[in-house]
Amino acid sequence: MANTIAHANETRPVAHSALRSLLANQIAGVFGILIAMIIISHFLSPTFLTGYNITIIMRALAFAGIVALGQCLLLILGELDLSIGAIAGLCAVVGGMLMVQAKLDPFVAFGICLMLGVLCGFINGILIAGLRLNALVATIGMTGIYAGINLVATQGRAITGIPQSILFLGKGDIAGIPIPFIFLIVVAIIITVLALCTPFGRYIYAIGNNREAAQMLGIKVNKVRVICFMIAGLLASLAGMLMVARLGSAQPSIGNVWVMASIAAPVIGGVATTGGVGNPLGALIGAAIIGVIENVIVLLGVSPYWQTIVSGAIVVLAISFDSIHRNFMKKGS
Repeated sequence: MANTIAHANETRPVAHSALRSLLANQIAGVFGILIAMIIISHFLSPTFLTGYNITIIMRALAFAGIVALGQCLLLILGELDLSIGAIAGLCAVVGGMLMVQAKLDPFVAFGICLMLGVLCGFINGILIAGLRLNALVATIGMTGIYAGINLVATQGRAITGIPQSILFLGKGDIAGIPIPFIFLIVVAIIITVLALCTPFGRYIYAIGNNREAAQMLGIKVNKVRVICFMIAGLLASLAGMLMVARLGSAQPSIGNVWVMASIAAPVIGGVATTGGVGNPLGALIGAAIIGVIENVIVLLGVSPYWQTIVSGAIVVLAISFDSIHRNFMKKGS
């Protein structure tokens, strides 16, 4: 009996240590979850791993994934932008108007809309960093403004007649890989290098960990915050314009469903909601997990209305896991 108790006491620290190691290496853990979900999805639907369906997943993943990478930087910074979906929609309809109504060269219009996204991010950053408004409240308010301008400009109607010359950015592929997915991979590489391999990235993590301490170290905290909001706006506008090229029209609803996924994907991938912790690669894997879930829902013939419920549940579960993870790590330290 005494030997059994002693063995149990010895086992507990080992199990605790193993659990701590698993939680600490969240990238590996989340990637393992993605692989497991892919295997399960294959058994649920034999068509899941077909080349055609994988292409559909990659193309669908690209848009929300690009937005999620911008949100990821903000979460690491300790901020949040709920207006990125509205920014994407606004840039999409402005791009459509420039191409169709103003007859502007589609690639010039594309570039102008990217700059518009940067401007929207700059406005958000100034309101939050400059005027010290709460990020949650400020970006909810700006969502109403951006979405309102969108609806006033379009009267809720889609802008059709997008020039054929730009549609390949949304519908085309290179060696079987959808071009929007290639954009996602390029953006993921750039954001990962920026976050993990540059002084600017170190500033982001430092500010996310302790804003006051970062300021004492001489980091220009407000400047970094504004730039991160500008990057998030740029990526939102990029996703919006790629979606215009995908649909062949500028829909006022573009971006409406990206906000929840943009928060859930980084948190699933190990980005702390409190800031200072996380990896853009984790956000990319988190976005892939959400993409797999949504695709399986469609393949199984489940009503698409369930996707909203599932997306909301993923956000709640991801944030709950983040909180449990942080509490567990604190108790173990």
